[in-house]
Amino acid sequence: MGKVTGFQEYDRVAPTREEAKTRVKHYGEFLNELPAQELNNQAARCMDCGVPFCQSGCPLGNVIPEFNDAVYQGKWELAANILLSTNNFPEFTGRICPAPCESACVLGINRPPVSIEEIEKHIIEIAFEKGFIKAKAPLLRTGKKVAVIGSGPAGLAAAAQLNKVGHEVTVFERDDAPGGLLRYGIPDFKLQKNVIDRRIDLMKEEGIIFKCNANVGENVEISTLLRDFNAIVLAGGSTIPRDLPIEGRSAKGVHFAMDFLKQQNKRVASREIAVEEILATGKNVIVIGGGDTGSDCIGTSNRHGAKSITQFEIMPMPPQLRTENMPWPTYPMLLKNTSSHEEGAERAWSVNTKNFIADENGNLKALKIVDVEWEIDAVGRPVTFKEIAGSERDIPCELVFLAMGFLHPQKEGLIEKLGVELDNRGNVKASEHTYQTNIAKIFAAGDVRRGQSLVVWAISEGREAARKVDEYLMGTTKLASRDAVAYA
Repeated sequence: MGKVTGFQEYDRVAPTREEAKTRVKHYGEFLNELPAQELNNQAARCMDCGVPFCQSGCPLGNVIPEFNDAVYQGKWELAANILLSTNNFPEFTGRICPAPCESACVLGINRPPVSIEEIEKHIIEIAFEKGFIKAKAPLLRTGKKVAVIGSGPAGLAAAAQLNKVGHEVTVFERDDAPGGLLRYGIPDFKLQKNVIDRRIDLMKEEGIIFKCNANVGENVEISTLLRDFNAIVLAGGSTIPRDLPIEGRSAKGVHFAMDFLKQQNKRVASREIAVEEILATGKNVIVIGGGDTGSDCIGTSNRHGAKSITQFEIMPMPPQLRTENMPWPTYPMLLKNTSSHEEGAERAWSVNTKNFIADENGNLKALKIVDVEWEIDAVGRPVTFKEIAGSERDIPCELVFLAMGFLHPQKEGLIEKLGVELDNRGNVKASEHTYQTNIAKIFAAGDVRRGQSLVVWAISEGREAARKVDEYLMGTTKLASRDAVAYA
């Protein structure tokens, strides 16, 4: 695929970025496009590897060697058709997916892998630019109505697929605009919201109805949905954050990361913020949690003009290269330096937070922390830790963001009133084979079913759930499964 000897002739090249000192002054995206010849070279690196493990590494089963070959040949419409056959929203995944496909790339065994994510983003953006992406409303309607609750990537994917085969789809979103975590969780400097709006406008043209400020179970009656729709897809995500219930938790200045990020996205969009504003300007900021959400808090705090930013992670520092316990083509847990880290932040691993310290007015003034030592099991996994004597200390700070992941979907309201069963982790219980809950006409997809995961998994879940809903409504389905090649 691509050029047979391309992987020997060309090195991996990433697009250039706006300098950190200037990009922290705005909230726009800052990656530049690859020049046409360089993009051709990157696609040429795709090997004729026999077994393309990249496709199995991708939860969507994207047909990666074929679209790389089309890019190499300059056949942009073909490349877009191949990509869209398995991925409804490559403009999202091309920006914010951690690219498990690249971890499984055969070239990555001993060289930097093919730039699959970057090529994917270029394919869809060039396709929009050239006018290849147009609304395609179904020619015939089935007369069946489906309600999709939640407009994140899982809900949008389910809605798009169900509409494609002719069902009448209505998406209910409790926020004031569709997109879910894409809109009110991912910072604009990673995903500008006009990218979401462009896709939503297309979906509306195709006949999908969006109802915002529609909190099902609160201001939208569940009985109405059960009566008016032939099937319901729950796609509300995993929204309850993991807390840190230690002494001083009630101090003013301790916030969940998503509250901070959502506020900033609303601020950039000039939307009303109905609660007390959280601003990092001039403050010593500590982020607890070493994942992408924590990184997003760093980037946002830098743009606010924080005095200092420190990120703590209780786990030990990950390795920079694969170990024998992380063999190819599995997804490796390696040290990740994001663009936000480049903009400025201190990082510390194996640090446990003991308590929050407030002043006489209840305002956060410091954190008491301690270094820990981990016991590692036979396969290299940290299992238990103990505090290192004499390492306890106080770190001055006025603002803390808890970015330690999410536990499960919100149970109060919709889920409790529906009476759907939950699994032992608190997620909606639905088989990965049928996506059907204990109530026949109600299905579940995305983080609400599988727990906190990747955007690419959410899209995959939405697509697969749509297949099962279609089968439930019609007895059969025209929608291709994740393992099928869906283009002619």
